Amino acid sequence: MKQDSTRNTAYTLDCEDYVHVVKFSPFDSGDACSLIAYGGNNYVVIGTCRFQEEDAEVEGMQYKTLRKFHHEIRVDAITWSPETRLDTLPPQIRFCTAASDRKLRLFTSDLQDKNEFKIFDGHSDYINDLVFAPKEGQEVASVSDDHTCRVWDLEGNEKAHFVLRSPGMSVCWHPEEAFKLMVAEKNGTIRFYDLITQQAILSLECEQTPLMSADWCFKNTLKIGAVAGSDWLIWDITRSSYPQDKRPVHVDRARLFRWSRVNENLFATTGYPGKTTTQLLVHHLGHPQPILTGTAAVGSGLTWHRTLPLCAVGGNHKIFFWVTEM
Repeated sequence: MKQDSTRNTAYTLDCEDYVHVVKFSPFDSGDACSLIAYGGNNYVVIGTCRFQEEDAEVEGMQYKTLRKFHHEIRVDAITWSPETRLDTLPPQIRFCTAASDRKLRLFTSDLQDKNEFKIFDGHSDYINDLVFAPKEGQEVASVSDDHTCRVWDLEGNEKAHFVLRSPGMSVCWHPEEAFKLMVAEKNGTIRFYDLITQQAILSLECEQTPLMSADWCFKNTLKIGAVAGSDWLIWDITRSSYPQDKRPVHVDRARLFRWSRVNENLFATTGYPGKTTTQLLVHHLGHPQPILTGTAAVGSGLTWHRTLPLCAVGGNHKIFFWVTEM
């Protein structure tokens, strides 16, 4: 693991293929290391990371691959289950993927002999995002270009089905709001659904399109962030259905928005992949300008570490890591 100063990347990890998606586990796995998953053209790799920012005995970054899972097709999104544990005997790894064949795949492994996967079939178009129920992990929600949000049990049965007015781009499930689901649509609307009544209970408006990505702040359930067009937008849901704060950030359209998990004023956005480089910007609500600018060769995916102000982006045969100040 080398430190790379040329593009102010704190660390890089070499991978054997293009990394389409990268995801730190947001859950405590019972181990000092952090779990990370990344997906390529036909595989998912699960590994652990430990950084010098959290352990003085580590030089730079320590990475170890736990297992590589064959995945017949390109991986487009990954979500971790809260049931994943490394401190049990045997350990349990559980995650779900969305792929370009419009199917979800649920993987369960003990990192030894047990490696199972189930296919959830039902979406009729491209799946843009998916998320596990954050408390018990017994359900998965997904959103698609087919104008639906669907909630599945772990057998692949559809438990709820919400009809959207445009493609679903992001879906979020907050651990403090276990009976609500946040769904962001490409037309600029973000709705909250009550999972008990299966009704929409609140909506927010961007007033601009296309909305490409939205996130529910882990540290403050009243804060929602998104990127639409070339701007980032922030809402306080108690104040208005329109954004309280917005700023143009990416010349070539913004692609992803992710809140830090350690600070409610810290978030990252990325520009559109497909240029020779993708810009990553880290923002702090107290600062008028981005506090960190990074570039990644044709980057895709964006994820924050569970306990550090550190984010990662996938790229060509690499994962790039940036550490920012709080």
